[in-house]
Amino acid sequence: MNPQLLHAALAAAEQGWRVFPLRPGTKRPALHGESRCPGTGPCVGGHRKWEDRATCDPDRIRAAWSRGPYNVGIACGPSRLLVIDLDAPKDNSSTDAHGATTFKALCERAGHSVPDTYRVRTASRGEHLYFIAPDRVRLANTAGTVGELVDTRAAGGYVVAAGSLTPAGMYESLCGPRTAPVPGWLLSILQPAPAAPVGPFRVTVTDGSRAAVAALEAECAVVAAAPDGRRNATLNRCAFKVGRFVAWGDLPRQTAEDAFQGAGQAAGLTAAECRITIRSALDSSQRTARTRESA
Repeated sequence: MNPQLLHAALAAAEQGWRVFPLRPGTKRPALHGESRCPGTGPCVGGHRKWEDRATCDPDRIRAAWSRGPYNVGIACGPSRLLVIDLDAPKDNSSTDAHGATTFKALCERAGHSVPDTYRVRTASRGEHLYFIAPDRVRLANTAGTVGELVDTRAAGGYVVAAGSLTPAGMYESLCGPRTAPVPGWLLSILQPAPAAPVGPFRVTVTDGSRAAVAALEAECAVVAAAPDGRRNATLNRCAFKVGRFVAWGDLPRQTAEDAFQGAGQAAGLTAAECRITIRSALDSSQRTARTRESA
């Protein structure tokens, strides 16, 4: 038994986070797989995976960690956690970008600072940002959907807890355990969007001046037909052009956002890519729009 790792498991459980053992020195679950399930003990009624066996019970934790120097896994779904995983570039990577830089830029584009919440430095020089997931909202794991080197862990995912040890180093807490709720603006990016319509994209707009609606329909058609490799840039340019009508009060902003969201997804962009690009373009357009008389 490693007292430090036992303490790490108990400390996580005190926060209400359900833990399970990882193989010593690794990030892999130490529990048996379904193909090798003996059908005894916790699995007497059927195989139970790591997410089902994760616990906050201090007696079960002491019993498990007394058998070996296990690293500590935190099951995000049962713990009501969303963890933003900000990766560092690999040593052989062609980019110097860091997930923390990407996430900071995302926050700034959304008009917010990086949320103040519990953070862990990973063994690979990345960061984990912990958030309390809202009730009755099931958030899934993502990889690169939010941004380059920015992944998320939620239902069906787990993270390595602070105090765990790997050959690359230790997972370390960077602050106290205060964990903030998921900010609303971030939640809107992560929540699944309605499925993209099948067939040719059509805009249905009932609110706005005739000129504004015509411009919105035309620009959405351009976005929906954008070729691969130019979709995001096209969405940004077209939303920016329509933003002046929003600035003049000729078109409700939500109407523009909804229409471009559908057009962008019809073109093949992810829901998160669309939301970020549309908001950034409209914000910029509204800030810089000339008056109607001088346009």
